This record gives sequence, structure tokens and C-alpha cells, in this order.
Amino acid sequence: MTHYQQILKIQTTGKSLCKITPKIEDAVANSGIKTGLCTLFLRHTSASLVIQENADPDVLKDLANFLAKLVPEGDRYIHDAEGPDDMPAHIRTALTHTSEQIPIDRSRLLLGTWQGIYLWEHRQRGYIRELVVHVSGIRSEFVPR
Repeated sequence: MTHYQQILKIQTTGKSLCKITPKIEDAVANSGIKTGLCTLFLRHTSASLVIQENADPDVLKDLANFLAKLVPEGDRYIHDAEGPDDMPAHIRTALTHTSEQIPIDRSRLLLGTWQGIYLWEHRQRGYIRELVVHVSGIRSEFVPR
């Protein structure tokens, strides 16, 4: 079993879903691993990862609108050290994920046709987010079944 790890720095532009699928695909290709598992881990508590629809941008808009209504910003929270979007960003992260796992076959992510990987920034302003990409598996073309 071989392991490969890379930390990606991703600049966000404020509250939005940023498609990162190509960056993950590049990391998997650089790993040289043919068959295995790609584990993603976002090193933050106010942003998250989602695997979601990659064809119709209205899906992403609806998700963002839903989460904004579910967890509104404002002065209702005790923790507001960094402003009115501080605690809501933490709650939104708790309701989503900071890690994902995707199988790999023939050095490619086994995502469905309509699936893309997104970094979801929950804060109003942009940040540089760190994403750990860990790929484990075998480099050989031959996989015993």
C-alpha cells in the first residue's frame, strides 16, 4: 500500500461554493496511485466540503439559500468574536462535512456523472483555506479481485 499526501491552498471569495474537483483530480494523478481511496480533510471550522450537482448552478444557489435561512446571521449568538457571520459559519460547518472519501480506479476519482467536489466558504470575506488530500492505494495496474 502506498500513501501520498498534498496540502492545497485554496483562496475563497467569501460566502460561496468553489468547485475544486480539478485540483483534486490533479493531486490524484500526481500520486501515481491506480486503485485506492482519496481522503479529503479541510483544516477549518468555518468552511466545509460537499459533493454535489456539477451541471446546474441553481442547485448550488438553492443549497446556499436553504442553509442561510436555516442558520441566519445576526446578533442572536454568544460567540461573535469575528463578527455576525462567525458563529453561523461554525454551525453551517457542523451541519455539513470537513472531510470526504472518494474511491479511485485507474487513477481517476469514481465520482458520479453529475457529482463535483466543492469547498463551501461560510464566511462573508474570502480566506486561504488548507485542504489535505491523502491518497492511499496501489500503483500497479494489476488489482487482485
